[in-house]
Amino acid sequence: MIDHLSRAVISDPEQNLTSERQESVCIVPDSKIAPLRFRKRTLHETKIKTHSTLTENMLSHKVQFDGRIISRNGRDACRELIGFFFTHDQSLTIYEYRQFGKNRTNVLPFIQKNIYSHQCGRRKGKQYQLGDFYIGANLTFLSSDHLRLPESIKENTLLILRITNIDQIALDSLKTDSVEHEDITSQEASDRLVLKAIQDALKEQLYKRGVRILTGLGKYLQQLDKEGTGLLDKADFKQALKVFHLEVSENDFESAWRILNGNGNDRVDYGEFKRAIIGEMNEYRKSFVRKAFMKLDFNKTGCVPIIDIRKCYCAKKHPQVISGHSTEEDIKLSFLETLKDACSKSEEVSYSEFEDYYEGLSIGVVSDEDFVNILRTPWGI
Repeated sequence: MIDHLSRAVISDPEQNLTSERQESVCIVPDSKIAPLRFRKRTLHETKIKTHSTLTENMLSHKVQFDGRIISRNGRDACRELIGFFFTHDQSLTIYEYRQFGKNRTNVLPFIQKNIYSHQCGRRKGKQYQLGDFYIGANLTFLSSDHLRLPESIKENTLLILRITNIDQIALDSLKTDSVEHEDITSQEASDRLVLKAIQDALKEQLYKRGVRILTGLGKYLQQLDKEGTGLLDKADFKQALKVFHLEVSENDFESAWRILNGNGNDRVDYGEFKRAIIGEMNEYRKSFVRKAFMKLDFNKTGCVPIIDIRKCYCAKKHPQVISGHSTEEDIKLSFLETLKDACSKSEEVSYSEFEDYYEGLSIGVVSDEDFVNILRTPWGI
């Protein structure tokens, strides 16, 4: 027997995407396969017969993963996705968890079941295979191919999904049975080494000033983006590095540019540029950053008024308050001042600005648990 969501996708995909009633798959308690904040819920199982010649054994050969959207739009960045990759035909499908009120959670179709290929990078045009699925991997889709996507997502040519969690037991089992070899190419390995060397060099420079630089850099790049496309040219990035005194050799910069400018249009997404040369915190840490922001973002707009952040931020257990060196108000004001400096709008904070703050803070925190406690203490998550 396989879970109802997987069955619905395979047995009759068109039928399951035409009815609002069929689109919603209820979640009930005790799951080990839902996203982190739904970890105690499960997709219920049924004994529905298949509508095709596919056997239950074939359908069970799947790996399940959680995902998020890489986007500057806070509402989209906080969407919680669950996907399945089926090895019998190399197809995949993705659903979105949606909260309706306090007690009702449904799963709605997001990416229809089909066979897809990479849309950018060294593997552009190559069909997705089992080796493409691991925590931290990006899946890319042409937004124009998916008319049911929210308008905010369709504004961008590419939809980029990041895998945040995966059923590792199922993945290892499928890899053992698989005859495919999806190891990275020598060119991809070389690209990773180049970017890793740049990231390591910059982290030394960012160690004690990561928050101020990353929040300021994010705001500066946004200001350079006069057209609002998210794309900037080589001169813009060189200028930004110079303004924030981030030293990258000419050779390293050119090597990074060749990797990022793979499509040859001489313009690169500035979010992708930042992630490539500075790096980013791991998905475990990011999950807590999103959790804190979602707690603040009551209306699910992707932006939070500064006044709400002030109300919710608790400095009572801050080390400097406990030691008596600072008051709660001092710590709160310092935090708000740094955060407001990063904001393009003085009275509200977007998700990307909130994330930039903690991205900078993360650089100086070695332990994942220490970083999580830094988030849990003031936000109560």
